[in-house]
Amino acid sequence: MSASILPVPKFYNGQIVSFIGGEGIIKKYRFKSGSWEYLVEMPMGPEPEMGRFGYETMIWLSEVDISSLVNNYSEKVLTWKQKNYAKAC
Repeated sequence: MSASILPVPKFYNGQIVSFIGGEGIIKKYRFKSGSWEYLVEMPMGPEPEMGRFGYETMIWLSEVDISSLVNNYSEKVLTWKQKNYAKAC
C-alpha cells in the first residue's frame, strides 16, 4: 500500500477571484487529472426586461486560469460590496 499526497488547492470556497471574462466566487473545487479545478459562480447582473429564467452562470476553471482579488496593502480578500478592486497575480 502506498500513500499519495495531493497538492494544496490555491483557492478556497467563498473566495472572490478573477479570470479572463470576469470575476466570480469559488463555490466548489475538485482534484481532477493531476490539477485543481474550481467551480466559479459569476455575479448576477441587472435583471433583463424579460426576467430571469434560471441560475446565473457557473463555470469550471483550471487553477492556472484564475487570479485572486486581494487588497495590495493588507493581503485581505475583498468582498463584493467593496468598489475598489486590486488584482494580484
